[in-house]
Amino acid sequence: MTIRLRLALQFGTILALTLLLFALAIYFATQESRREVFTQNLFKRTMVVGHAYVAGQNGRDNAGEEASYRNYLRQLYRTLPAEQGRVYDAQNRLVFREGQGPTRPVPVAWLAEVRRSGRAVLETETNYHETVGLLYHDDRLGPLVVVASSVDEDSRQQLRELRQLLVGGLLAAVAVMGLGSWMFAGQALWPLRRMVREVDGITATDLSQRLTRTGETTDEIGLLTQRFNRLLDRLEAAFVGQRTFVRDASHELRTPLTALIGELEVSLLQAERSPTEYRRVLQSTLDSARQLNNLTNGLLQIARASDDPSQVPMAEVRLDELLLHAHEQLLRRHSTCRVDLDFGEAENFTVRGNEALLLSAVLNVLDNACKFSQASGGTVTATLARTREHLTLLVSDEGPGLSAADLEQVFVPFFRAASARAVPGHGIGLPLTARIMALHSGMVRVESELGQGTQVWLEWPVPA
Repeated sequence: MTIRLRLALQFGTILALTLLLFALAIYFATQESRREVFTQNLFKRTMVVGHAYVAGQNGRDNAGEEASYRNYLRQLYRTLPAEQGRVYDAQNRLVFREGQGPTRPVPVAWLAEVRRSGRAVLETETNYHETVGLLYHDDRLGPLVVVASSVDEDSRQQLRELRQLLVGGLLAAVAVMGLGSWMFAGQALWPLRRMVREVDGITATDLSQRLTRTGETTDEIGLLTQRFNRLLDRLEAAFVGQRTFVRDASHELRTPLTALIGELEVSLLQAERSPTEYRRVLQSTLDSARQLNNLTNGLLQIARASDDPSQVPMAEVRLDELLLHAHEQLLRRHSTCRVDLDFGEAENFTVRGNEALLLSAVLNVLDNACKFSQASGGTVTATLARTREHLTLLVSDEGPGLSAADLEQVFVPFFRAASARAVPGHGIGLPLTARIMALHSGMVRVESELGQGTQVWLEWPVPA
């Protein structure tokens, strides 16, 4: 079932139920109102019957008045269908009856209730027939109970016509509502159908297309369009980054592989070589293999740092101990590099993270600082500090520094600044560090000027 049909059915059902309840309320309110009016008319009839009966009894010796009284009563009774009038004296004896049809017996207990309350209804309206009683006082005849009953044919006819009108109107309204709901649902869902057609035209090879924004941007469809376009922006950036990464990685991997293959091919051109020459070829091959291994490890670390954060094991990590560990490993790589550590006055440098990844991030920053400072014999300074909101590691070197243009590209994988072309590396250290810090809800900040060295800040949020 389509959403359009489902919405049309739901709207139509809700409106149909609403109109049905409204029609029932109108019908039963009308029925109750007419029943109340009919009951009041019957009580008025009892007053007329009582007056007429007492007047007739007081003038029974006059035959003309008696005949006039009877004629008046006959005309009165013909005004309501199947109307009957009865009068009971103080001993509950039937002293007067007028009307046609069989007379239903009246319970004595009900007559006593009429005498006690002054008026009562013997039977509520059933099949439009009703019987009421009224206590009538006369000084000569005593307390009389006047009973009147009739059938409400007018209400029967009018309520039948009202039922037909309500049923016909309800069916017509349901038909109109169904058609209107179908049209309005189609109009409301038209932007979604347009979005479906546009989404079908977006492929992995062309992520530059975007959904057309129409109508209000604050309604649900407008917000969905905005969110989907933002998703396409992220996907396009991810695909472009992936293609760039694969292209640059292929280029970087090709360099050591080409050098490795070239050295081996050259060594095989001559049948015999001196041990010194073989040693040189093997050393060059080993250097290329190590370079290839370092590059491969860096690429694996970048892939690992790009994983879902929920899939990376986290634990409490002390940054001061991590910095000491990184310092030990750094001295194995650069034994002549001078690195001064400053832990400040704070005592708690604990963050939540993955120790191996954080060690790689810190080591990458220290390694870059040593490589660029060794040529000038400068000193590298690593300072740990704690504020109310952040834990900070500042690594400063006295290297050649970076230009403003190069500074904007330092987080692009495989980018090498002009001042770093003579320094061994692949340009994946800072991009890897940035991804690791993002994985830990942290950030990396770099400041540098040509000839003034470089400062790199690693910042972690203070654990709650």
